[in-house]
Parts: sequence; C-alpha cells; structure tokens
Amino acid sequence: MTERCEWVTDDQEYIDYHDKEWGRPLKDDLKLFELLCLEGQQAGLSWLTILKKRENFRKAFDGFDPEKIADYSADKIEELLQDKGIIRNRLKINSVIKNAKAYLSVQEREGSFSSYIWQFVEGHPIINEWEEHEDVPSETEISREMSRQMKKDGFKFVGPTICYAYMQSAGLVNDHETGCSCYKEIKDIIRKGGTR
Repeated sequence: MTERCEWVTDDQEYIDYHDKEWGRPLKDDLKLFELLCLEGQQAGLSWLTILKKRENFRKAFDGFDPEKIADYSADKIEELLQDKGIIRNRLKINSVIKNAKAYLSVQEREGSFSSYIWQFVEGHPIINEWEEHEDVPSETEISREMSRQMKKDGFKFVGPTICYAYMQSAGLVNDHETGCSCYKEIKDIIRKGGTR
C-alpha cells in the first residue's frame, strides 16, 4: 500500500495531485503563474474545491495567459462574475488581473518569473524532515519575506500563509512527511536537479 501525507483524502483527484504535482520542483513561468493565481483563489476555501474547478478556471481565464488577462476589460470582469464554474468573488478575480500585470513587469525586469520566485530559496529546494502533518508550519521567515516582496511588486492575495502553500505546491520546499512514499522520490529528483 502506498503511504501518503496525512492531509490527503480518498478523493482520486486529490491523490493524483499529491502523487504527481505537489512538492515537485516547478520552474515553468506560466505554470508558476497559474499556480499563484489558484493559490490566491483558495483563500478561505479548501484546496480540493479549487482543484475540482481548475479546468473551469483555465477556460475562464484564457489558459492563464498573463498577456490576455492583463488586458481584461470591465465587461470581461462582469462576465467572470457570472461564471458558476469559478469562484465568483470580485476581489479574487481582480487579483488575477493585477497578478498578470505584476507578472509581466517582473518577467521583464528579472528575465523570468521562475528566477524571481526561486530566488527566495536561492534557486534550490529546501528539504524538510517533518514526521507528522502537525509539525508542518503554515508560514516561515522565507514565506514572510516572499510575501513582503511580492506585495511590493504589485501582487495580490500573497500573504505569508498563501506564499508558504505556494512554496509547498511549487516544490520550493519538500514538505511531504518523511513516511510518505513521495518524500524520498522527490528528494532524489531534487538531488538530480529535475523539475516539472
């Protein structure tokens, strides 16, 4: 039987996400942007809720194309507010647009969004050794630093807790519990410099 982190339910979508995505180092600019936007949508909700709506979000937000999103009009925002497939919250919808503009600005300045995000861990994932789910922090000094910088750069819904959840899902930290079958696998991927 495959051992998994304690937070994983018996929902197959959640299992697949845990086994194939969560904690695996992500360096692709556009995927990092999508993940950031989805983490912001989660605020106050469960990640599973967002995961189940991920395809709807992709369709509604033009595949998370930052150049298209940055140009969204007031009419487009109203259209999104009527879309039952996503989270119909004006602040959250506006945050995706603001994040697209901030992303483009950062990308132009830094050369890539990935290098901007990964600078917070000096380009290399942090490998933690949590035995129990309860041991895992909800924020760290690095996520607080990331939050401060991202807010300064115009990003929204990037508090320290959201930033830490983002770091976990994008593989900036390996926070799989040590007894989880993914822990050693990801540790080996990190050692070999692999990314997704």
